[in-house]
Amino acid sequence: MILHAVAERGDPKQPWLIFLHGFSGDHREWQPVGERFPQANRLYVDLPGHGGSAGVRVANFAAMADILKASLLSYNILNYWLVGYSLGGRIAMHYACCSRPEGLAGVIVEGSHPGLTHAAEREQRLRNDQQWAQRFAEQPLADVFNAWYLQPVFASLTAGQRDALVSLRQHNDGRALAAMLLATSLAVQDDLRSSLRQRTFSFHYLCGERDLKFRAIAEELSLTCCIIRDAGHNAHRENPAGVADCLAQILPL
Repeated sequence: MILHAVAERGDPKQPWLIFLHGFSGDHREWQPVGERFPQANRLYVDLPGHGGSAGVRVANFAAMADILKASLLSYNILNYWLVGYSLGGRIAMHYACCSRPEGLAGVIVEGSHPGLTHAAEREQRLRNDQQWAQRFAEQPLADVFNAWYLQPVFASLTAGQRDALVSLRQHNDGRALAAMLLATSLAVQDDLRSSLRQRTFSFHYLCGERDLKFRAIAEELSLTCCIIRDAGHNAHRENPAGVADCLAQILPL
């Protein structure tokens, strides 16, 4: 089993950029950024439960890593960077730290959490995600996403931006989203801080200037954070040109 993805080929000598979207997104999410690198080879992936991979299920992060590896091999991708936002970034970090994949040149994450450190935090997060998963599985998605985008992490969104996201996301499969939310909950993700400090791959962190939560996480990890101006948590949607500028400074293209 492999994931649905859209491939756009550039210079065969250049590395691949593997784009991983956030929760409830799909392969289109990163395209406004990726199309600014026509010389690169780009793969826009639909994660399990999303887009063209809506019928795919994984049980946990290990299974997610296995299906991502199989998907990359199906395209004969042997030299690549992972670029992930939020959930996609967490998947990228886990894959890089725990799978020790060959051919990985580097990881770039935007607004992604390295993992919870305390059991009480995990228990609270699991209860929270279980409640959201039940809502996604049982209630109209427009109603659920209206509530979802009122969470503190999305506080920088304007009413218009929230409405646009709700309109876009409500066409998902609610039960598929619920399954993926639980399988890749922050409650069951490893704390990757130690592995990230001992990493052998290139690692870069991007964050919207109004995303105070994740700017604090970057500081905690002692990472040099590329700040995206005029953006909150979903920086590549709010300022794709700013994110592309950051990538251009990082990637050896």
